[in-house]
Amino acid sequence: MPATPPRGHGDSAWYDDAAGPVVRPYALTGGRTDYDAEVLDLVALITTEEEPPDDPEGVGPAARGWVPAPEHEMILELCRTPLSVVEIASELELALGVVRVLLGDLLDRELVRVRRPAPVAQFPSERVLKEVIDGIRAL
Repeated sequence: MPATPPRGHGDSAWYDDAAGPVVRPYALTGGRTDYDAEVLDLVALITTEEEPPDDPEGVGPAARGWVPAPEHEMILELCRTPLSVVEIASELELALGVVRVLLGDLLDRELVRVRRPAPVAQFPSERVLKEVIDGIRAL
């Protein structure tokens, strides 16, 4: 079934008959698009902090003047076990850029921790492998 057409000049199609209400990505991020791409690359592992260092009494982010959006809460819940940025985007069915901006918000407030995966080990050179094979043959 096709999406409902716009109903007026200022009223865009915020409802899709098949999908229900549609929330545009820029609405979730408040129009922001900036994030640290180096820290929040696709395979970076995100983990929820149990108790942020600046919150020893456990009063929560709302008491510190920031009310997390429902998407922030979903990310915090998902990341109780480490997940990559791309897995979070897949689970929430959100665009990768949106998830990176939301993760940036959580990272700024020290509610999540980012862990880079271990670098891939360098393979030995072809010369070293030939020497190992020659050594094994000599046995």
